[in-house]
Amino acid sequence: MTNERWISETLFDELGFRVSYKVERVLYEMKTEHQDLVLFENPYFGKMLMLDGATQVTTADEFVYHEMMSHVPILAHGNAQEVLIVGGGDCGIAEEVLKHKSVARLTQVEIDASVVEFSKEHFPEFTGPVLSDKRFDLVIDDGMKFVAETDRRFDVVIVDSTDPQGPGAVLFTEEFYAGVKRCLKPDGVMVTQNGVPFFQPDELTGSVSKFRKLFADGSCYVAAIPTYVGGHLAMGWASDDKSLRDVSVETLTQRYEAAGRFSTKYWTPEVHRAAFALPRFIRDRVDAA
Repeated sequence: MTNERWISETLFDELGFRVSYKVERVLYEMKTEHQDLVLFENPYFGKMLMLDGATQVTTADEFVYHEMMSHVPILAHGNAQEVLIVGGGDCGIAEEVLKHKSVARLTQVEIDASVVEFSKEHFPEFTGPVLSDKRFDLVIDDGMKFVAETDRRFDVVIVDSTDPQGPGAVLFTEEFYAGVKRCLKPDGVMVTQNGVPFFQPDELTGSVSKFRKLFADGSCYVAAIPTYVGGHLAMGWASDDKSLRDVSVETLTQRYEAAGRFSTKYWTPEVHRAAFALPRFIRDRVDAA
């Protein structure tokens, strides 16, 4: 008999497969009637956080998601001073956003204060730089309520949500996107987490369809994240400024230099530009919207 424990990602059970990860050590585990959360160490991916059977973040490849959700909209915009993150309680995206000199204030709206407290203990590499930055404004509130009521206006809105199930489902509704549009400046941009198109095509099509009802431009860009099984992860894109998806490598390079040329492990001006060149099967889904 072996005492080895393996934890399976059950997100794609209905498609007939699971991916399992060996557990070296459980760091935290909580099961309630509302959620099943486990943080554990894997020999290859390091710390892994899984929520309701879906991988949320790993220390080995978090840089791909966090960099692409942050640097793409900010450098496409070119002068983002006011940034809003909805969700993102681990502060991984916030840490990347605050690397930009242009950002005067970053507001993060997280519905559950305990998520931030959890991250302060288990992901100090994210929360440490963020919580000590005077530009960071943490708001404990419902994201839907916040975008519908705030008097503030933002250059960039980043929606760092779970998949459209449970409490995260509301962040995929037309009502929520309308609230985001309400608090975006005229040349602003919203980006969203929109799943793996190979396995979740309807999620992408549904979101882009809603974007296009509200914005002049609705599409997505992609990145390859090893633990988000299925190839590409789609990041939704919505703006009234169609030019923001078509910024040249030269301009992106200049903006990156002006931002301080901070270290990246995935994002480059060339990767940024190429991320909007969609494989045909993904482009077909976007066109179907």
